[in-house]
Amino acid sequence: MVFWSSTSPILLGLLSFLLLLHHNTSIRLGLVRRGTSTPDLPQFREAPAFRNGQECGSMAADRINVAMTLDANYLRGTMAAVLSMLQHSTCPENLAFHFLSAHDAPELFSSIKSTFPYLNMKIYHFESNRVRGKISKSIRQALDQPLNYARIYLADSLPEDVQRVIYLDSDLVVVDDIAKLWGVNMEGKVVAAPEYCHANFTVYFTEMFWKDPIMSKTFKGRNPCYFNTGVMVMDVGKWRKEGYTKKVEEWMAVQKQQKRIYHLGSLPPFLLVLAGNIKGVDHRWNQHGLGGDNFEGKCRSLHPGPISLLHWSGKGKPWLRLDSRKPCTVDHLWAPYDLYRSSRHFFEE
Repeated sequence: MVFWSSTSPILLGLLSFLLLLHHNTSIRLGLVRRGTSTPDLPQFREAPAFRNGQECGSMAADRINVAMTLDANYLRGTMAAVLSMLQHSTCPENLAFHFLSAHDAPELFSSIKSTFPYLNMKIYHFESNRVRGKISKSIRQALDQPLNYARIYLADSLPEDVQRVIYLDSDLVVVDDIAKLWGVNMEGKVVAAPEYCHANFTVYFTEMFWKDPIMSKTFKGRNPCYFNTGVMVMDVGKWRKEGYTKKVEEWMAVQKQQKRIYHLGSLPPFLLVLAGNIKGVDHRWNQHGLGGDNFEGKCRSLHPGPISLLHWSGKGKPWLRLDSRKPCTVDHLWAPYDLYRSSRHFFEE
C-alpha cells in the first residue's frame, strides 16, 4: 500500500494543477517559438506565476538553491520538474534555479525563460572538454554524455556565495515542499541523500574490482550503501574545501586508464568516494527506478511508503512512453506537470 504525503497529497496536487490551467482566466498561456537553428525544440505553454505566502521571508538566507542540467533531449522533463517544485512550494519565489548547459543554445535558454518568465534562474556553461577524456563507455549511451557528469563539477561551476545546493535530475517531479529537503541537517557530511542499504552493493562494481587486493579494501571502515545521485543535497562549500572533485576524478582515471571496475557512468565513482559517508535522508525523497532498468525500461510499480519525489531513473522516460501511447501506470502521475504543447494542440487553440 502506498501512503501519500499528508501535507501535499499527489491526487490533490494534480487536481489543483488541472483546475488552475483550465479555470483561472488570469493565466496567459503562451508559446515558445521554435528557433531556426533548433527546429525540433518543443513548444511549451507559459506556466502560471507562483507567489510567496505572507509567512515567507525574502532575505538571501531564505533562498533555496536548486541545480539542474539543461539539455534539449530532456527539456520537457526539466520543465515538468520545475513546475512541480513551484506548485508544491510554500515559498516558490525563494527558489533559485542554477542550470548547467553544455551548449551555447539561445533557443534553449529562451525556451525556459519564456515558459517561466518569473523564474529566479541563472544559466552556466559547462565545459564538456573538461570531462570528455575522462569518460569510459558504460552500459547505456545516455549515461556517457558529458553533461551527465556535470554534478561532479557543481562546486566549480556555481558562484562562491552558493554554499549549499539541491541537485536534481530532469526526469522527476516533486510532490511535496522542496524546503523540507533543503532543511535536512547535514551533520557535517558533504552529501545528503536517501540510502538503500538493502540493495546488493557489490553489483555496482565489476568482479575485477572485488578481486583486486587493494581496491577491494576501498570501503574498509565504512558501511557502504547505494544512493542515487539524481537527488542530492550538497554542501558545495565543503566539497570545494576538501577537494571532492579530484577524489571522484581519480577513480574515473582508474576506470579509463587501468582496468574496468564499473559499468554505470557517473554513479560508481560517487559511490567509491562517498558511500557509507553521507547523511541519510528519508526514502520518500527519491521514489527512484520508475523508468525501469537501463536496458529495457520495463514498467515498475511504486514502492510502499510515503512519497515526496517521483523519479523516472532508468531507460524509460514518461514523456516518451506517453507519446508512444504505451505508458506505464506511473507515467500518468507525471503527465499533469507536462507543459509541452504539440503542433496539433497549437492549431486547435
